[in-house]
Amino acid sequence: MSWRAVAFLVVAAVALAAVYVLGAWLHLFGTLEGPGEPTASRVPAAVVAGRARADQRSAARLSPAPDGQILFGDLHVHTTFSTDAFLWSLPMMNGDGSHPLGDACDYARFCSALDFWSITDHAEATSARKWEATKQAIRECNAIAGEGDPDVAVFLGWEWSQVGRTPADHWGHKNVILRGLDDDEVPARAIGAAGIATDGLRGSVGGMPWYVPLLDFPQRERYFDFIAFMDEVRDVPRCEEGVASPDLPADCYESAQTPADLFRKLREWGFESLVIPHGNTWGFYSPPGTSWDKQLVGANHDPEQQFIVEIMSGHGNSEEFRRWRELDFDAEGKPSCPEPTRDYLPSCWRAGELIEARCRDEGESASECESRAAEARRLYAEAGVAGALTVMGESFEEWLDSGQCKDCFRPSFNYRPRGSTQYALALTNFDDPAHPRRFEFGVIASSDNHRGRPGTGYKEVDRKLTTEANGLRDETWSERVYPPEDPEPRAVAVDQMDLTRGFGTLEAERQASFFMTGGLAAVHADGRSRDAIWDALRRKEVYGTSGARILLWFELLNAERPDGSFGAVPMGGKARLAESPRFEARAVGSFVQKPGCPEHVTGALSPEQLDRICRGECYNPSDQRKRITRIEVVRIRPQASPGEDVAGLVEDPWRVLRCDPDPAGCVVRFEDPDFVASGRDAVYYVRAIEEPSPTINAKNLRCEVDAEGNCVKVNPCYGDDYKTPADDDCTVPSEERAWSSPIFVDAVSAPAS
Repeated sequence: MSWRAVAFLVVAAVALAAVYVLGAWLHLFGTLEGPGEPTASRVPAAVVAGRARADQRSAARLSPAPDGQILFGDLHVHTTFSTDAFLWSLPMMNGDGSHPLGDACDYARFCSALDFWSITDHAEATSARKWEATKQAIRECNAIAGEGDPDVAVFLGWEWSQVGRTPADHWGHKNVILRGLDDDEVPARAIGAAGIATDGLRGSVGGMPWYVPLLDFPQRERYFDFIAFMDEVRDVPRCEEGVASPDLPADCYESAQTPADLFRKLREWGFESLVIPHGNTWGFYSPPGTSWDKQLVGANHDPEQQFIVEIMSGHGNSEEFRRWRELDFDAEGKPSCPEPTRDYLPSCWRAGELIEARCRDEGESASECESRAAEARRLYAEAGVAGALTVMGESFEEWLDSGQCKDCFRPSFNYRPRGSTQYALALTNFDDPAHPRRFEFGVIASSDNHRGRPGTGYKEVDRKLTTEANGLRDETWSERVYPPEDPEPRAVAVDQMDLTRGFGTLEAERQASFFMTGGLAAVHADGRSRDAIWDALRRKEVYGTSGARILLWFELLNAERPDGSFGAVPMGGKARLAESPRFEARAVGSFVQKPGCPEHVTGALSPEQLDRICRGECYNPSDQRKRITRIEVVRIRPQASPGEDVAGLVEDPWRVLRCDPDPAGCVVRFEDPDFVASGRDAVYYVRAIEEPSPTINAKNLRCEVDAEGNCVKVNPCYGDDYKTPADDDCTVPSEERAWSSPIFVDAVSAPAS
């Protein structure tokens, strides 16, 4: 070997060693984020009482006036203790820095004026340090609120964020909410999930290359902090399998493979907890064909812990069932691409159209292009949730509105209809024919905000902070994260994919148009305390709204009590009847908001805090309420025999009851004259619909359509700031609404469920 070759190898070795040393050295610059300190003052009692009186005055205008009080909250909130929240806070994403628990406490108290909320950071990013800090921060927030009549009640919890590669091993995400706060009332650690997301986060894949801070050197500290965050997550050892949860050490990562495992581990602790599924129609990570069916089997559903479902969040609506399918599956489970219908364009079909167009542009024969299109559809179907990766070099605008529910109210992205709330309510499990099993869910809505901002739906402002719309700062960063690709003339198979693109970078860009400010959970409570709110949740006297604070009551009027007398059953309740059920629904619209913040907020927060936390906009109601235009009734007749087609069981809407143009509210009564003759059990719930108002991203991709109603061009609301300015809120008129929890009515002639 020549001396030049030896010198080259020596220099290369030294350079490589220097790179590794530099990378290790840069890791030392990161600091671990803390929970932050909330402002040590509460909302004046007179202000809290004034809000209650305003709602009571509105309720009193209805005849007869309903009892109790309605409280509004958010049971799905993330801070930068969650990995995705931290990532989105980085400068390259045009993030505005840390969003700790202390800020979330202040936001709920002063900006969104909530009555209650819960922290639900991802358990998959937890550590013993963060769990202890989370518990302490929630206790401090509650201590400021006061014991007997708090201005805001705060719950401790986490999110179990499971993702599977196929419908068979995908269970989705669930929030765990705990009643207690003290160490002897809560598990020693948050219990996370096992699966794709967890393996990537806690294994050798994931994180951030050490050199990224050098690409944004003036703001390098934030990137160093993220690297330290990821190092902390990966350094937590996995808990030993097969050991009861209370017997494990506090400083290991505990995971549950399935919902059955999660329920079992929670039962081992013996503490009161509530498990709330959410996002079951979200197609960003849920494989095509995802369905509720398998979650009603055996121990994968525990009605003592899982009895409320999140119907909507800032990721969109998950209410509505549709009969179309994202993919078809044969008896062996092999997927294939269905043909498009008037109301649905499968993404797999669009993949074929894209490849066929490229083929024709190359001058190939019609038969060759049709063959390539068929192959593209097949490869997309086989790739499942990563299907978009099979087509290389396309812009996401070329996908048009494929994969989307075109006629749903503010739908979630890449909609999975068999993950909808309506589909869940229509299912029956007949494994034990003598005791058919069903989901009897109450419903709520939440924000799922990842910027430490509970209850963002109070005003439709500040899209980049009150929704999950994330995007890269400029075109340079876009080219770094999404390197340009040459359009390939053929689709690629799963084993040929560039999996470093994750679930699909283009899908992430496309999803930005489906992020909204999010919903609210409402409870009919006997008081403002945490116990009173928890009891309302247990009774399922709860409902969800799309963000507006609509007042809603829904009752079955002629229910039979155990003593043989008849009386009212509220939403979330259950009854057995031998006669036609009769119902009453009452609703009052939300308050029109004034700009800015009320005086008690500007007096409690400094101008800097007001701008940083609330961005100068707070819940600030006027004396004027919006009008309820109609109340829609949905009737669902759950399956009465195995395999009965759900498509014929969901009647939406079953009734549409118009309201007088009176801002005082709306009262309607109705009955089901077919109930006795049908001999079938039935589920009823109502939607109260408010007059239209400007709403962020309510039209999603904002399609231009041809004469046949087909989408021919999209006008997305981009997450990237250089494509859609951050101050463009992309608002269009939309009808805010409230969904009641169902009332479950069993026919006396039918077997009890």
